[in-house]
Amino acid sequence: MPTDPRVLFGLRLAEVRKTKGLSQERLALESGLARSYLGGVERGQRNIALLNIYRLAEALGVHPTSLLEPPSSRSAPDEQPTERSQLVA
Repeated sequence: MPTDPRVLFGLRLAEVRKTKGLSQERLALESGLARSYLGGVERGQRNIALLNIYRLAEALGVHPTSLLEPPSSRSAPDEQPTERSQLVA
């Protein structure tokens, strides 16, 4: 399981969003955030501000702390070795 908190948050966000039956586009519209930003958050490529966590939680109808729970093991991909570590091995 990944350990980067940005990746873990993104996995959990995507998990909750899909459970609620929302597309990234719809969640972006409901939360007032850009879809491209939301996609970056879900991929673990963007840091997310506390205010945006609250906006997303409100749009999803969940408590903000539920977005900070670990993702289920089904939604968390195994970490793949980096390209460099594959070359070294």
